[in-house]
Amino acid sequence: MATLPTSAPARLMSFEEFANVPDPPGGRYELHYGELFQVSDPQFPHVKAQRQLRILLERAAGNAGVVEKEMPFRPLPEYESWAADVAFMYQARWDTIERYLMGAPELVIEVLSPSNTAAEMLDREQICLENGAQEFWVVDTNRKISKVSTALGRTTTYKAGQSVPLFFAPGKSISVDEVFA
Repeated sequence: MATLPTSAPARLMSFEEFANVPDPPGGRYELHYGELFQVSDPQFPHVKAQRQLRILLERAAGNAGVVEKEMPFRPLPEYESWAADVAFMYQARWDTIERYLMGAPELVIEVLSPSNTAAEMLDREQICLENGAQEFWVVDTNRKISKVSTALGRTTTYKAGQSVPLFFAPGKSISVDEVFA
């Protein structure tokens, strides 16, 4: 859950400055457009969805890649540092990371929090899909749906009784019902 600023910053914070800022109690910071955003700890439905997604994706991925919760990444070279609620990355790319993941993971999943806005999610989606993500998912725990957008410009909303096909595991999918079980 990001806390949005109420006014423009006096100057943009660089990534190097951001890297030296200690996390606050009960959350963490992200850097968006050179502004520091406090992200508070999520509520239980959010955590439960993250856990389920990680389990289901790891099972499907096998040795193809890595699935992580709160995956830190730098979608753009400067003024940005985010963490995906859940992410998948091919193993070969994972093995090349030295200090920071540059660009977006191949799959970025954001589980909606009460503070998220539609504009914020659209902005994240566009930046991730333009900087390495093959898919960007928005998972809504209230409506029990998953909206999947691709780098090719397709968007599909999956609901109860449907399954989301996985680009990194041909022939495999995850059931929307299992995500919210």
